Amino acid sequence: MLKSGSHEVTLVEGGGGVFEIRIDERLAFSKKSCGRFPQPDEIDSLLR
Repeated sequence: MLKSGSHEVTLVEGGGGVFEIRIDERLAFSKKSCGRFPQPDEIDSLLR
């Protein structure tokens, strides 16, 4: 687990090349939709 500000971040293993970032059950980023991984600064801004 990782802490970012007041958020606790946990990596949940998936499959099939799917990479998603969910915040409180809400989809915030999808590699499948965007066709790429997020940049580190994008992850920080999603958590703010």
